[in-house]
Amino acid sequence: MRHILAGLVLSGILVTVARAWGGQLTNIRGVNLGSWLLLEPWMLPQEWLNMGGQSCADCSKCIASESSFAKAYPETVDATFAQHWDTWFTQDDVNTLKAAGINTVRVPLGYWIVEALVDRSHESYPRGGLEYLRRGLGWLQDAGIQAILDHHALPGVQTAGQMFTGNCTSDVQFYTPYNYHRALVWTAVMTALSHLDPAFGSVFAIEAINEPIMNATLTPGYGNFQKNFVQVIRAVELVLGIFVPSSGLSLSVSPSVSNNFTAALSATSSESIFPVEVQTALLEAVPILLEIGIAFGLQTIFEASVFHQSRPPLVTNFMDVNWQYDNPSNPADAAIGPQAYDNHLYYSFGGVAAADPKSYLISICNLTRIQADAAVGNSPLWFGEWGLATQFNATDEFLYKWADAQKLAYSKGAGWIYWNFKTEISALTNGSALARQWSYLEGLNLGFLTQDPAAYHDPDVCGPYINSTTHSASS
Repeated sequence: MRHILAGLVLSGILVTVARAWGGQLTNIRGVNLGSWLLLEPWMLPQEWLNMGGQSCADCSKCIASESSFAKAYPETVDATFAQHWDTWFTQDDVNTLKAAGINTVRVPLGYWIVEALVDRSHESYPRGGLEYLRRGLGWLQDAGIQAILDHHALPGVQTAGQMFTGNCTSDVQFYTPYNYHRALVWTAVMTALSHLDPAFGSVFAIEAINEPIMNATLTPGYGNFQKNFVQVIRAVELVLGIFVPSSGLSLSVSPSVSNNFTAALSATSSESIFPVEVQTALLEAVPILLEIGIAFGLQTIFEASVFHQSRPPLVTNFMDVNWQYDNPSNPADAAIGPQAYDNHLYYSFGGVAAADPKSYLISICNLTRIQADAAVGNSPLWFGEWGLATQFNATDEFLYKWADAQKLAYSKGAGWIYWNFKTEISALTNGSALARQWSYLEGLNLGFLTQDPAAYHDPDVCGPYINSTTHSASS
């Protein structure tokens, strides 16, 4: 079937594309750039107080999130956060990560990095972050470190009571048509920037949502959002002439719009092969891209250049189906072209293994999450968040083993991304007590993590624990 509209020729039928992807992402050895463009006060408590924030047991009751800070300091929030963005992640950090053999970073972002999506009638967030994202991605590209853009804080808030959502609240509104739609517009903008803005050259994947509610009965419409998310990315790529493996899709752009990406994207937005929600998201991304083009000198790229790209398609990325329970939608059903899956594993919050060193090692050395995910099509799988934190007072001797065992387990999949690249070291964190188990760079300094991320202190650390049994809540 051929569809012709406004100078665009589209062939193939989106709903019947093959889901298979021959490529496999392997050997990811990365860190998260947490608390950079999405600040979590627990990770830098003294800096947060110095900025004007507060500390409280219930983060919804004081100035303990980006949203509450912006509401408290509307006149100075942008300048205050600009100082933070400028200093928390620097060229020196990139140099250190490169020297440490890190090949991937995951960049947590709030939806407000695309400022036009914020409803200023009732939403408040700092402005100006995109400038620092572009600068940081440029550093990473120069260092040969690839990046995942992680939509970490969604419009409306996707999980209750969490600093990482940017608005610590019990009023979860992401799972609504209005906020799903804003997330799709964000996705269209980030996809276009990833392919067209030279500063985004390090980006290879976009993650749809960080840590949705685990109970799938509380996330209505999430499965449909997954499909729309993928189709938005692939639609933008089709306009750009990017070949998507296994998709059966192609697009030809007529000469009349071949040197104006935003015009071509507008034309594609009315193509009936896409769901209405996807069409509308593409159309609404156009004026936002034009505004960004003016702000960062990208008008020629967006409006007056041949835009055909030879880059590979982006990897679409989701939390794996087993992140949720009670009949969740399977993101594998949404795949068109390259797609990967993300799992987060923290023993320190409980529910995984009994709180003692032996139980931890038995659990991690017999981990079955990679196989369980592969059985339902969620492969390749990387572990996008993990760390050395424990429920007990861990000795240095144990942390050497704990680091090795986790790296071994996660490397059986596509790899691992540590949370976090650093944390604050101050009196409020009891010196290096927080960083000891949460900071990759401090873990390197203390020797728990090897200078070569592919190496191990003891590659046979799991030998005594494989096929052992313990009281484990989850594998």
